[in-house]
Amino acid sequence: MAGRYALALFELARDGDALDAVAADLGAFESMLDDSADLRRLVRSPVISREDQGKALAALSERAGFNALTAKFLGVVAEHRRLFALPGVIEAYSAMLAEHKGEVGAELVSAVPLQEQQVTTLEKQLSSAVGKQVLLSARVDPGLLGGLVVRVGSRMLDASLRTKLRQLELAMKGAA
Repeated sequence: MAGRYALALFELARDGDALDAVAADLGAFESMLDDSADLRRLVRSPVISREDQGKALAALSERAGFNALTAKFLGVVAEHRRLFALPGVIEAYSAMLAEHKGEVGAELVSAVPLQEQQVTTLEKQLSSAVGKQVLLSARVDPGLLGGLVVRVGSRMLDASLRTKLRQLELAMKGAA
């Protein structure tokens, strides 16, 4: 269901030349969802009437300065009682936009924070290997001990010290 709503929004945004504006609005809305327990309750609660949900989202859209298409879309989703699907819609829309632009998302996990230059270099190398523009999101996981884990789409490269130690441990158990 989220994919159908995202596709409809994507096509309307493409026709209205508002792809990036809608993406920015959806990103802002997602941040609001993450930051506000009240908004999450509004979106998920079946007890709140569709009219109240619609009014609340219209006020939120106006206050946030959302594009008219985004505001109308949120109203339609509220009217059809599908607000619970918005996180999936946002994710699907982002994937469609990236595909449209010839971009692919990638996740980089490192044991320590990387310098901006290192991330940029890695982005360029991944872009040349994949053949598309790579948008890299980096995060830190001290549990890796060292090395990197890079995930591009369904492909993953795990060059972490934690994984190498696990492999060594399994190899030693097998030899015993």
